[in-house]
Amino acid sequence: MQFLYENSPIPQELESYIKDNKSLHTYFDSNFQGIKPKNYCGFLSIEGESYFIIPKITNEDNQNLNTFIYMLIYAYDVKLKNEDLMQADVEEYHIYELFIRLFSDALLEEFKKGVFKQYITMQENLKVLRGKYIIEQNFNNFYHQNIYCEFDEFFMDNELNRFFLYAIRVFKKFSSYSNLHKCEAVLDEVEYFNVDFKRLNIHLDRMNSRYKKSYEVALMILQKLIPMTQHSTDKSFAFLFDMAEVLEKFVGKLYTEVDNSTQLQKQGNFGSLILKPDIVTSACIIDTKYKKVNSRDELKQDDKYQMYVYGKNFVCKDTMLLYPKHGEDVDDDLELGKGEKLIRLKMKSLDLGFDGGYGAFVDEIRNRLEVIICQ
Repeated sequence: MQFLYENSPIPQELESYIKDNKSLHTYFDSNFQGIKPKNYCGFLSIEGESYFIIPKITNEDNQNLNTFIYMLIYAYDVKLKNEDLMQADVEEYHIYELFIRLFSDALLEEFKKGVFKQYITMQENLKVLRGKYIIEQNFNNFYHQNIYCEFDEFFMDNELNRFFLYAIRVFKKFSSYSNLHKCEAVLDEVEYFNVDFKRLNIHLDRMNSRYKKSYEVALMILQKLIPMTQHSTDKSFAFLFDMAEVLEKFVGKLYTEVDNSTQLQKQGNFGSLILKPDIVTSACIIDTKYKKVNSRDELKQDDKYQMYVYGKNFVCKDTMLLYPKHGEDVDDDLELGKGEKLIRLKMKSLDLGFDGGYGAFVDEIRNRLEVIICQ
């Protein structure tokens, strides 16, 4: 296992591989200084070698890795039933394996309650009447011994189950977890199709809403999983997360536990202007920024405009930009506008460094967030 850091040069032996794989170009910057991962962290498996891209939070590799995985587990609500897995050294388990286990365990539990089936209208030429008698068809074949019927059949071969079967077979290429095979066996009556998950539009209703968690986790894995197949025998792949998204989800979920007035991704329509701040509470609007900022001198003008627009339109005088701590604490107060048009902006940093287990980590970061809120 080798560690790479976001926004830091990668080893030269990896550079040619990154250059030759267009699927990775979105996630890496290339210039005269070399190739660096952007603000993406996760797992790379390249020609049998394993690499972790981790955030630079402390000077300890394992602590940075643990912090990253703990943030993922909490942000994406990964509830691992195997306590040994949760308490074990997370380096032993690849990130994608955690999510594949979450998906397959949740799906298998729902399958035990009953596989989702839908009624599909069919027409067949039968020996005996079943369902609706089709007058026109039977009249045109008056001397035929069979009867044309239209009836509803209860099938498991539907769009949702086809998506699950597709996801299972993709995941089996990268994991040998036993529950994947069990889930696939349950779907033995489902026809396999390649699914374009980027255009997928499955509607979950009261009949299949219990599969929402499995569906969302499977879709998330497929979106983060980047196969790199230069050769038919090459099983190299990447499983990468946008750290801006991870931080937003992580802090947002913590905020809901600290302040019960919290609303996440609250959308406001103001004429032709649509706004959606990360976090809205009864007292403040908060936007998380996964950037390295140490003072107001490094604050971009666009970020000031963004928070001013949020404050004015949501009629909230207090706003906050919340950053992960990089080196020094960020703690500054700005005034945007004057008089009745004044919007107050706080710049704060949240220290994510912690050397301990998962539960203690979440409790400690929650406490640190409460301190920031009360300041």
